[in-house]
Amino acid sequence: MDVEYSKAKLNDIITINSIISIHYFEFASDYVFKGEKHNFWEFLYVDSGEVEIMADTKGYKLEQGDIVFHKPNEFHSVWANGKIAPNIVVISFDCNSEAMKFFENKILYLSNSKKDLIGKIIKEGKNTFVNDLCKDYVTLEKRDNAKVGSEQLIKIYLEMLLIGLIRENSSSHSEERLYSAAKKRVEEDITDNIIEFMNNNLHKNLRFDDICQEFYFGKTYLKTIFKESTGQGVMSYFRMLKMEEAKKLIREGKNNFTEISEMLGFDSVHYFSRSFKRYVNMTPSEYAVSVKAMADI
Repeated sequence: MDVEYSKAKLNDIITINSIISIHYFEFASDYVFKGEKHNFWEFLYVDSGEVEIMADTKGYKLEQGDIVFHKPNEFHSVWANGKIAPNIVVISFDCNSEAMKFFENKILYLSNSKKDLIGKIIKEGKNTFVNDLCKDYVTLEKRDNAKVGSEQLIKIYLEMLLIGLIRENSSSHSEERLYSAAKKRVEEDITDNIIEFMNNNLHKNLRFDDICQEFYFGKTYLKTIFKESTGQGVMSYFRMLKMEEAKKLIREGKNNFTEISEMLGFDSVHYFSRSFKRYVNMTPSEYAVSVKAMADI
């Protein structure tokens, strides 16, 4: 007797259409990538160390185990912090599935099972493509002797990774906390780096544009995070550092006012004196007298 079976159609929540790149990078601690944008998805996973990134106009710090997703046409850049040499995985791909909206503006932390999937994608990438995964390349070149099913396994493992992340993070609270923490970490680091740069350049007449160019940031973003971190504007903070250094030099008594003015990049001792009085509410001479009077007490 023939039995008529019903067929259950299986729906795909995530379908990867194509792979654009698979990279495993071991960067130096001073690595800087100034940024790009493109019309496909990309994620960056920190395998070891830490990196700082820009996603459109916002900056974040990612530590080992963190993964960030860049949606199509989102400008993004990445740099190492000058202290720790990071290893990162960068994979870009085409996917038009509606469920990908979940990954917009997302920073997540990978569980061990998801880290294993990243490793499997890298392994099958080596089985499938001739390209060195540790170097930049534009076009993936397939191997003539690729292992059976290696291309399909890349697709399957990547789809498993994405579906698993949606399942694990269906509650938004965890990634919101991580996103906020990552944002705070990088903003604190950027502010500290700017202050260090200022302290190392007290002898110069730095402009705000000079600082933006040094750190590859837009003016609005840099102004905002610096004010939030210090309560002061960037250039007013720089002037404060100069005046604090001037006070220290006056207390040490090794240089006259003209020499101190030149050491701190002022055009003239008169301009230095006016600037000092605005900040300290006394002239350099009056401050020197007050320091001596305190020492004699």
